[in-house]
Amino acid sequence: MILASIVYVTVKVLPTLINEYQFKDDIQDIALSASVNRPTVDQIRQAVLKEAEKQNLPIQAEDIKVDLPGKSVHISVDFSVTVDLTVYKWTLNFHPEASNDALV
Repeated sequence: MILASIVYVTVKVLPTLINEYQFKDDIQDIALSASVNRPTVDQIRQAVLKEAEKQNLPIQAEDIKVDLPGKSVHISVDFSVTVDLTVYKWTLNFHPEASNDALV
């Protein structure tokens, strides 16, 4: 019974964790390319929203913070995903960040 519960929780939660990991990698790519292209804050925010849609993550524009101090770019996103485990609803909170500080 315990093993079945562990497998069930893993099957329900793992896709969300994988999507968040891929999303974090995607926003890192956006931050790195922003150092070359120099897009506006709104353009960066739209690119992040587009990646969130690809990963089926419930992210709104107000969840995304973009800072452009000098020549660097810093992107941070705060969002939550609730996973329905039938007997319990588990809310996972994520705070991925990306920046291009190493390039500057």
